Amino acid sequence: MYLKANRAGAVRLAGARIAVAGVSAVAAVGLTVAPAVAQDGGSLPLGSVSGADGSSGSLTGSLGDLLPGGPGNDGLYGGGVQVVDGEAEDPEVLTGQVFDDANKNSRIDGGEAGIPGVSVSNGLDVVQTDAEGRYELPVRGDFTAFVTQPAGWQVPVDEQNFAQFSYNHYPEGSPELKFGGLEPTGDLPKAVNFPMAASGATAAAEQSCAIASDTQAYDMEEMEYARAGAIADLMARDDYAGCGLLLLGDNVGDDLALNPALKDSYAAAGGPVRAIPGNHDMDFDAAGPENSVDTYRRDFGAPYYSYDVGQTHFVGLFNVIYNGASADGGNGGYAEAITDEQLEWLRNDLATVDENTPIVVAAHAPIVSYTGVVTDNASELYEILADYPNAVTVGGHTHTLENHIAGDQRAEWADAGIPELTHDQVVAGAVSGSWYSGELNDDGVPYSYTSDAAEPGVLTFEFDGTERSEYYTVRGEPQDKQFLTGVNSPTWRAWAEEAQQWQDDDKVGEGPGPIATDSVSLEDVRSGESWISTSFFAGSTDADVSFSLDGGEATEGTHTQPATGEALNKGWEFTDPVSATHNLSSSGAMAQASPHVWRFDLPSDLEAGEHTVEITGTDRYGVIYTDTLTFTVEAAAAE
Repeated sequence: MYLKANRAGAVRLAGARIAVAGVSAVAAVGLTVAPAVAQDGGSLPLGSVSGADGSSGSLTGSLGDLLPGGPGNDGLYGGGVQVVDGEAEDPEVLTGQVFDDANKNSRIDGGEAGIPGVSVSNGLDVVQTDAEGRYELPVRGDFTAFVTQPAGWQVPVDEQNFAQFSYNHYPEGSPELKFGGLEPTGDLPKAVNFPMAASGATAAAEQSCAIASDTQAYDMEEMEYARAGAIADLMARDDYAGCGLLLLGDNVGDDLALNPALKDSYAAAGGPVRAIPGNHDMDFDAAGPENSVDTYRRDFGAPYYSYDVGQTHFVGLFNVIYNGASADGGNGGYAEAITDEQLEWLRNDLATVDENTPIVVAAHAPIVSYTGVVTDNASELYEILADYPNAVTVGGHTHTLENHIAGDQRAEWADAGIPELTHDQVVAGAVSGSWYSGELNDDGVPYSYTSDAAEPGVLTFEFDGTERSEYYTVRGEPQDKQFLTGVNSPTWRAWAEEAQQWQDDDKVGEGPGPIATDSVSLEDVRSGESWISTSFFAGSTDADVSFSLDGGEATEGTHTQPATGEALNKGWEFTDPVSATHNLSSSGAMAQASPHVWRFDLPSDLEAGEHTVEITGTDRYGVIYTDTLTFTVEAAAAE
C-alpha cells in the first residue's frame, strides 16, 4: 500500500494489480492511413475498412472513433500530414499551413482556419505561423520538417496510434540500406500542411505522461515478452489520453524489420504515441551519421522535435552520433552526444518558451547517470537550460532506474566538468529490464532484474499545472510495489563473489548452489557485519527510508550512495541481495552498486529465531510506501 497526500491535504489511496495476461482487445477493423498524404487538390482517400468476414467498404465518419483511445480524447483522430503535389513557388523555401482540421480528414477544406503562432521547423530554423497559420522555412537539402503541437490541439495519429507531425524531404532518397531507408521524395512539393484538431485533453492542466524506455526486442519472442509485460500494463491504463506515451529509444534491438511489430505492440495505447531513436534503432550500414536514422524517419518520423501538453513543453532529442559502418558493414560504434545542429535547433525552439515553463527534455541516453556523465557534451545542454529552472531531463539506455535531484554532487560528474547537478535527471528504467534475462516468472515473462536492483517497468510524469511528480510502475505489479528487501551478510557476500567468478568463467563446472536472502546465521549476526538491504525504487537523495525491527522504534536507514560528492560506492555490500542472487544464479547484468539502496545494521545481540522488519520509504513528493520482511536468524547446528 502507498499513501499520497495531494496539495489540498487530502490523502489518495492507490494500488490495484495490473493484469499481464495479454493486450487490450481492439475492434476487428483494418485501417490504412498514410503518414504523409499526397494531395493534388482532389478528395483525400482516407482508407478502407475490412471486416473479420472479409467484407470491405469505404471509410466514413471520424477515424478517431475507430482508433484506440479515440473515445477518451476529443482531439485524437486518424490521419496524416497533407503534402500538396505540384511545383513549389520557390524550390529553396518550404511553405504550408498549420490548420484546424475541423472535419478531421487531414486536408484543408473550405472554412477551415489556419492556426497562428505555432512553431514549425526544418530541424534547425524555427518559425512561427502567421495570422492565417502559414509558414515559410529554408530548404536544407535532405531534412525533416515538423510542427510543434500547441496545448489545446492534437496532431493526427496513424493506424498504429503514432503521432503524425513531420514530413521527410529526401529528393534522392536514402543510399542503399539493408532496411530500406527513405524512398526518393522528388522535388519540393507545392506545400506541406500540418493538420491538428482542438483537444480539451491536451489543454488540461493536470496531465499524466507515460514514458517507456528500451523495449529493445531482438526477435518476436522478446516482443511477446514485452507485450505480455509492461506494454500490457500501459494498454490497460486510461490516464494518459492527452499527454500520450513517449518511447525513449532502443525501441527494437538492431533488427529494424521489427519496427512494424513494435508499433503494433503499442497500437492500443490510451493516447498518442511518440518515439525517439536509440543506438539500437539505427541503420548500421550507413556510411555516417547523416543517414543513420533514415529507416527510423520512414517508420516513425522526425528523430527530434517538441510538443506542448497542458502547461509543459516537451522536447525529444536524439543524442547518439553514429561513427559509420565498420569495414564489414556492421555496427561501427557511436558517441553519446547531441549534435551541434540539434543544440542550435533547441536554442531556437526554447526561444519561444517562457523561462518559467516546465520543460521535459527527453533523450535516449541520460545526460548523467549514477556512474558518471553519459552525454559527452552535457555541459553545453546545461548551458542552454540555465535560463529554464523548471526543466527536467529524462533518459533510458542504461537499463537502470534513477532519480537525481538538482544540487546532487558526484565525483565522477565533477571530473567531467559538472561539479553539481543543475537540473533533475530521471532515468526511466526499462520495459526489457536487464534485456529479458533470467528464467520465467509465474506470469511467463523473464524476471530480468536490472543491474541497479530494480525491475522492468514504466515511468509516469504527473503534472498539476506547473508542479511535477513522477512514479515508477513495476511490470505486472500494483503501484505500491517499490522495494526489493533481503539480508546482506558475510556469508551472502562470499557466495556472491563465488557466483560472480562462476559467471566470469562461463558457468563452467558446478555453480555456487542456492542461498536464501531471508535468513542469516547467528555467527554472521554476532560479527556485526550483517544488515537489511532494501532497494527503494522511488528513492532519491530527498527520500527517507526507515526500518522498524520487531515492532520497535523506527530507525533511519543509511543511503549507500548519498550524492554528496563521493565517488561510486561499489561492491557486494552496496547492492540488494534479492536481485543479485537471482541474476548471479541465472543471468542478468550486475553493477554491485545502486543509487537507491538503503541499509539497516542488524544488532549483534539479536537472538536466534524469526524476526520482522518493516520498511517505510517516503519519496521526495511525500508519497509513503511500506514493505515487510520476515527473516530467520539460524542458530548453529548442535555438534
